[in-house]
Formats: sequence, C-alpha cells, structure tokens
Amino acid sequence: MLFKGSGPPSGLVRVLPRHPYCIPFATIHRHSEMSSVKAAFLSPFKRTDSPRRETLRRELARMRAREEGPQHAPKLVLASASPRRLTLLAQAGIEPDALRPASIDETPRMAEMPRSLASRLARAKAEAARDQLANDTEIADAYVLAADTVVSTGRRIFGKPEHIDEAVATLERLSGRSHRVLTGVALITPDDRIRTRIVATRVRFKHLSKPEIEAYIASREWRGKAGGYAIQGLAGCFVRTITGSYTNVVGLPLTEVVSLLTGEGFPVHFNWLRAAETDAE
Repeated sequence: MLFKGSGPPSGLVRVLPRHPYCIPFATIHRHSEMSSVKAAFLSPFKRTDSPRRETLRRELARMRAREEGPQHAPKLVLASASPRRLTLLAQAGIEPDALRPASIDETPRMAEMPRSLASRLARAKAEAARDQLANDTEIADAYVLAADTVVSTGRRIFGKPEHIDEAVATLERLSGRSHRVLTGVALITPDDRIRTRIVATRVRFKHLSKPEIEAYIASREWRGKAGGYAIQGLAGCFVRTITGSYTNVVGLPLTEVVSLLTGEGFPVHFNWLRAAETDAE
C-alpha cells in the first residue's frame, strides 16, 4: 500500500528494507565495548619496555660519573663459555669475573658477507650478555667482552658443522687451498659505549687425504669449531702457511683485545704487575 504525503498514517510505522551489508548500531556498540575490555586485559602482557629501560647498570654509571677520586677495581664479563677463549685471556693475564654465554641465532642473513656476519654476531652476543647482567648486584657495572669467529672462502661461510657429513664436506672444501678466519670482537664499557674490531687471518691447508679426514673426524675435535677444525689441536698438522694472527684463528685475537681493553681503561697491565709480585714471593 502506498501513502501520499510526508509519512504513513498515525499508528502505522514504516519499515525500511535492511541492506545486506548494514550492521545494526547495537552490534557495533557491543563489539566496541568488547574490544575495549580485551585491550585493557592484554595491555599488561605487551612489551612496552625498550633496551634503554632503567636498570641498575645505568644507575651505577650515573653514580660513577658524579664521583670524584679513585674508582673501585673494574670487573670483566666474558660473553662465552669457550675454554679456548678463557685460555687465551689467561695467557694475557686476564681472568674474567664471570661468564655469561649468550644464546643467539647465528644463522647468516640472506647475502650477508662473512665480515658483516662476524661483526654482527659479536655485537649481538655482547648486548645479550649486557642485558643478562644489567640488574645483577655483583657485576651490573662490568665490562662485557664478546667474540665470534667465522671461516670463509670468498663469500661462502663455513659455520660449526652439526653432523659428520657436514664436517667431512667442510674439510674437503678447505683441503689444499686458502681460507680466511674472521673474528669479530665487541667490548661494552660500564657506561654502555660499544667498541668493535674485525681481525682477519689467512690460512692455507695442505692437501688432505681421505684417511686423514676420516681419522680427524673420528677424533671428534671438529665439534663446535668454526670451519670444522681446531688449529691449536690435531688440525695444526693440516696448516701449511698462516698469514696474520694465530690467536685469531684459535678464537680471540689477543693483540686487538688487549688494545680495546686498555684503551677503555681496563687495567690489563696492572694484572701483569701482580703476577710479577706473586712470582717474587
């Protein structure tokens, strides 16, 4: 029935057809209320803190900047549990006050160069260890030292073999040719300044026979080693020439590490004097 005029007769209500994509206002209002409740519930679980959040480490750095006169003996934390790196530091008269191995993803990025990888991983390890100790009352204001070693031929990167087949393939690839050993070193000072170094050493292997490779694999020395070998161990027999830092190939370039530490005020040489006094006694 059609009605002329401005509207339907009194007592009658015009019912407009509902559009198929029209959502009732009550539904929208109810959905809005539910969204607000959900947001309020989830907000405590969101990460709103940043790496620059307030920590004991930052508070101690500010206090140290205000203090005058002699400071307390600084501490050093090594972001690694590598026995080789500990041995090398001891060789330089350095004994870390604590070890904070950093567990990070060491997978190379797409088209990442060996030098960039070593530098990035060393820095990431140092920062992860720094964050671990930032509120530790014993070592919150310590220096943090980290390193990462990468073996490469050209752009190809050889990581730490996880399986025997991978270790065999790596040694066959290195046999009779030169490769580079790159170590990235990162040092974070107590006031969170970051210093980095990259050290490269060229190593040439002799030709490795199949029995030599099989015997070395059986020794299990290759496990956990970049490039699948340890130059300070049995694999030292494979090396024909080495150009650059030997300690770099072992896992920590001592010359550059000591230079970084002394340059940032860590008393490396004071430990040498103490060692002389101990020997005199």
